[in-house]
Amino acid sequence: MLLSVLAGLVVSVDALFIGISLGLQEKCKYIYLVIINIFLLALCFVGFFIAAEVYELIPIDPDYIVGFAFIGLGLYYILNYLIKSKKNNKNEIVKENGIGTIATIGAVMSLEAMIITMGITFVFMPYGTIFIPLTVALAHFIYSSVCFFLVRTKYISKMPLALSHYLSGAGLIIYGLMALLLEIEIY
Repeated sequence: MLLSVLAGLVVSVDALFIGISLGLQEKCKYIYLVIINIFLLALCFVGFFIAAEVYELIPIDPDYIVGFAFIGLGLYYILNYLIKSKKNNKNEIVKENGIGTIATIGAVMSLEAMIITMGITFVFMPYGTIFIPLTVALAHFIYSSVCFFLVRTKYISKMPLALSHYLSGAGLIIYGLMALLLEIEIY
């Protein structure tokens, strides 16, 4: 049981990038992060209860899906900013992405947490306990909250708007690459 809880803590580190990404968006309020994590908790339990059945039905390894989803989201975030900034004058402030981007990030993070929960449950079957989904969800909430508030401090919040978009997108891309590289065993 201790190893399954430790695995949940370790593999949830991706939530650090999500906290940074959401914290850099001025339109994102902390309550949105709380709502995302409530949805994430529910999906972790869904993943826990159907782990064996769903995991074997997926024709490819879920890490590929997660990796490509995060890379795509990161590229979208960066390219969307670049396209919007080219349309406007270089000196104008580009409007932040709206609630749609926040919802997309939340959905990807929640599905990824569900897949993490399923993977850990599958690995530790038949000894998996309810602590697996609780650990994954709690770790995601704590990690993303800490980074969310860290980014909102007076020192980091003075970042130029362009840099915040590039860092947010790069964080998502890095996690996606980590998921893919670890899956194909390139360290």
